[in-house]
Amino acid sequence: MKKFLVLLTVIFLNICNQSNAVVINELEIKNNNRISKETISTYGKITLGKDYNQNDLNLIIKNLYETNFFKNITLSIDGNKLVINIEENKIIQKIIVEGIKSSQMREAILKNLFSKDKSPFLSEKVRNDQIRIKNSLTYLGYYMSNVESRIQQNENDTVDLYFKIDLGEKSKISKIEFIGDKKIKDRTLRSVIISEESKFWKFISKNKYVNEATIERDKRLLKNFYLNKGYYNVDVQSATVKFFDDKSFKLTYKIDAGDIFTINKTNLELPIDYDEKNFEDVNKELDKLVGKKYSLFKINNVINEIDKISLSRQFDFINANLIETIVDDNKINLSFNISESEKFYIERINVFGNNITYESVIRNKLEIDEGDPFNELLNARSLNNLKASNLFKSVKSEVIEGSTEGTKIINVNVEEKPTGEITIGAGAGTEGGTLGFSVSENNFLGKGIKLGTALRLTEDSVKGSFSVTNPNFNYSGKSLSTSFERTDIDKMTDNGYNVSKTGFSFGTGYEQFENVFFTPRISNYYEDLSTSSKASDNLKKQSGDYLESKFFYSLDYDMRDQRYQPSEGFRSIFRQGVPLISDEYALSNSYDFKQWYKLPNDMITSFNIYGKTVHSLNGENVRITNRTFLPRNKLKGFNTRNIGPVDSSDYVGGNYAAALNIDTTLPMFFPTLENIDFRYFIDVANLWGVDYSSSVDQSNTVRSSTGFVVDWFTPIGPLNFSLSQDLSKADDDKTESFQFNLGTTF
Repeated sequence: MKKFLVLLTVIFLNICNQSNAVVINELEIKNNNRISKETISTYGKITLGKDYNQNDLNLIIKNLYETNFFKNITLSIDGNKLVINIEENKIIQKIIVEGIKSSQMREAILKNLFSKDKSPFLSEKVRNDQIRIKNSLTYLGYYMSNVESRIQQNENDTVDLYFKIDLGEKSKISKIEFIGDKKIKDRTLRSVIISEESKFWKFISKNKYVNEATIERDKRLLKNFYLNKGYYNVDVQSATVKFFDDKSFKLTYKIDAGDIFTINKTNLELPIDYDEKNFEDVNKELDKLVGKKYSLFKINNVINEIDKISLSRQFDFINANLIETIVDDNKINLSFNISESEKFYIERINVFGNNITYESVIRNKLEIDEGDPFNELLNARSLNNLKASNLFKSVKSEVIEGSTEGTKIINVNVEEKPTGEITIGAGAGTEGGTLGFSVSENNFLGKGIKLGTALRLTEDSVKGSFSVTNPNFNYSGKSLSTSFERTDIDKMTDNGYNVSKTGFSFGTGYEQFENVFFTPRISNYYEDLSTSSKASDNLKKQSGDYLESKFFYSLDYDMRDQRYQPSEGFRSIFRQGVPLISDEYALSNSYDFKQWYKLPNDMITSFNIYGKTVHSLNGENVRITNRTFLPRNKLKGFNTRNIGPVDSSDYVGGNYAAALNIDTTLPMFFPTLENIDFRYFIDVANLWGVDYSSSVDQSNTVRSSTGFVVDWFTPIGPLNFSLSQDLSKADDDKTESFQFNLGTTF
């Protein structure tokens, strides 16, 4: 009975509404100055000769208000005539942004506004625009900014809209701290993030300013760093910004690391019609994970193997889903589920946001192209390639439906960032010091070309260089590099000779096999060696001008778990220099192998062997500038330019060099010192051999040292210093019990 009464009520109201309907045969518009009657009729969706009830009239008002062209609207019925009385909103003639010098920033602000030129002026939208501008400036680090708006009336019933912006001082980061159960020292975490504390000499770096986008990226970098260390449940809970009275800010990251997880079991699930033999390499990588610490890097190795299957086009429409299941307090099962994705083809790839970078540079990083089958794995890898290029602040992708069935359109949105850097470094020991300065640009002219210039000074030498590198020459996947160098060595006062060396080199580099990188280059140098009466008789014989051309190459087999602070894996590098045009045709060979081990108590131990030889192919003596010296890091505690064979008080280097290095971190030493890490080392090395004289001591003596290395993140920058004690040495060797290196960016 109740439902019947409700139905009768609805029918009655509808009849009443219809009885009030009127047929509109005529339309009259009042007070319209700019907008024509026909346009208003179209906006209101008004049809003459149609019955209109009250609901229809309300809908006309709603339609007209939604255009934002009208401030007030009233309707009335005069017989069969609809009368609309309107008050038009003023039109914005132009929008002017005051107080911003950067045209790029002004354009970005205008692009982000609700209000636009030639659009209606709405007070509410202007208020929202002020808030939006303020939020955008805060995002860029201008926390002290102020935004005001005003209008200027024009004679043609339009207005000019002004936004007056006072940026204030850009908010600088005075202090960065990490709190919570983070389990890793601040010094290490500082090297992971991009943000850095503001110092007076950092007059170029933009990372010293508070920037929301950079902070969000910092959080992602921290999370990935912890995941790679095995902390599966890490929670980078928040990043807070605290304002100080001096208008600077403290940036605080709160981290809960949780426990380290190990991988309990792995599994690969394939569709029924897939042949497991095609996925043998994937299963091999999965088997390696069992019993090992959870590592994002190692999981990526599995994903890379699946990517290879996609790249080989064995399976065009393939998708992989990783399921991670915690089975105990600190164990996890991994299951990769392979499935066929929907079969679509790529109709078009659009690239947005690249104001500087050429579109070809971006497209070259993509693993997919227009007309290819759409593959989710390769699409994800394409985005990772763009992020890894380090040219963009952010990279996003959107996949939408194409114009025809079975096609997709991919929209790639990038946000560019500054790509230049200035760096200075200094080193010193008990026997002298060095100073280095470099400037680099990684996206010259928006073409992804890398430029670099460097200057290195010591007490008796100056070396300058300029290099140009195209990381993907002619879209071949191979780099092409050219460098120009000049070196001057002045030992005239002490040893009676000067050397100046000028030349250039060009080469390429690419991944020859998986994780094996081949880097060949050809160098051409002109050298002038001059001597005085102080020089030895043997050295005087080498005085003169030389033109030399050599072919160098290296084979680098890199199996480290990560490039920064590796904890497992190894790296093996073989280098050879083959003379093409030379006087003594000196052939050089070197080999450098380093292995890392993860020990209990989070100790990381490395074992390094090194060897190098240089000798003449035509029986001539190897010139002093081609003789070999030990790298400084292969024999700490010694001045490596002042060991080995000595000819008339001059250290002339050797024909042979060898070193053995053992290094281990000591996390149990002073664990509460957040910015300091300690390492213990043992170095054993030798530098010997003089081919040009039998009267000069060959210096075939084993040198060795032991000591501690301290890595300290100071307010100036990262400082590394060592305290060493020599265990064995030759009589002429010069030791350095204390050495340090300091570096910073601007």
